[in-house]
Amino acid sequence: MIDVAVIDGIKRKFNRLESELDERGRRCWAANEALELGHGGIKAVAQATGLGERTIRRGCEEMRQVRPTAGHDKRRIRQPGGGRKSLPAIDPDLVMALDALVDPNTRGAPMSPLRWTCKSTRKLAKALAEQGHEVSHTRVAQLLADMDYSLQGTLKTLDEASHPDRNNQFRYINRCVKVFQHAGQPVISVDAKKKELVGNFANAGREYRPQGQPEQVKIHDFADPQLGKVCPYGVYDPTHNQGWVSVGIDHDTAQFAVESIRRWWEHMGKECYSQAHALLITADGGGSNASRNRLWKVELQKFADETGLVIYVRHFPPGTSKWNKIEHRMFCHITENWRGRPLISHEVIVNLIGHTTTDTGLTIQAELDENTYPTGIKVSDEDLKRVNLLPARFHGKDWNYAIKSQQSRN
Repeated sequence: MIDVAVIDGIKRKFNRLESELDERGRRCWAANEALELGHGGIKAVAQATGLGERTIRRGCEEMRQVRPTAGHDKRRIRQPGGGRKSLPAIDPDLVMALDALVDPNTRGAPMSPLRWTCKSTRKLAKALAEQGHEVSHTRVAQLLADMDYSLQGTLKTLDEASHPDRNNQFRYINRCVKVFQHAGQPVISVDAKKKELVGNFANAGREYRPQGQPEQVKIHDFADPQLGKVCPYGVYDPTHNQGWVSVGIDHDTAQFAVESIRRWWEHMGKECYSQAHALLITADGGGSNASRNRLWKVELQKFADETGLVIYVRHFPPGTSKWNKIEHRMFCHITENWRGRPLISHEVIVNLIGHTTTDTGLTIQAELDENTYPTGIKVSDEDLKRVNLLPARFHGKDWNYAIKSQQSRN
């Protein structure tokens, strides 16, 4: 019978050494203590350390060996082939079954069990269990990683409705921009940003705040009857890397679009281009500045009459709005600047836009436009004929045209 004090002493030593020993080291140390104690040592050491008696006996056998066996590596913790077997080794068909469930070429088969469901690891584990492969969802995730699968979203690369002259229009716009910039004439990219709710509403993105103190916002995104929404319309000058944003509180119409251009000219453009006699506008083919929007051309005629500028317009082909400079040179930085912040008032929105800057020197001026812009204004054929419009040789009927002041017609 081993004395209790001896067992307590072994326990204290083991507790001090346990964190420094690997599996083989613990086994050999316990075996050495058991051999020192003699008869009953294995049971006593097992009681003190919590190791199994079988483990200690194995250690004793290793300690009794005078010489290591041929091919034995002292650095090995276990013997070759020891330890828990991997799931693919136990169930050779598991990997093939899992691959059949997630492989893009096979998952579309009508008989696939996950054809119409989201392939989460839990559902994959359940589907495998139904096929006789018992595996946890965590192990499914490990197997997927080993098979070079990862969580991925979609990538927008397919363009099915591409216009045959799409690339030619891009080249044409690029040539026009270079000609205007070389001549010192203004070039602007225009577009309307998506409408934003005004009030204490959730805004996509995150910002740094004290731990556990997120910004409290409303649960539901129902527009405030008093504050409503705002419609920012932007004008970007790629030559000077400057922008203007009119924050409208009414409808996004052609009148609002041209009024935003007018305000840019009065506050920024006129000063930067004091010798200008022409203006090049690049715009999307849809929305308030659409190529087929009659009111857009009528309002541009008014602007041309006011300023004496020849307004050249170049529309992007259908489905290519993301190539508009303003999208990735200005709007994206505005969105980044107010991420995670509730747009609680018109003043906050204007200030956040106006304080948007980049390392490349982007500066933006913003102003609240409180005018009303009614929808449904009809432009008759006679009104359209009064527009002094000169179509270009290339797609002049839809994408490319110029509007001169009425005085130049006389």
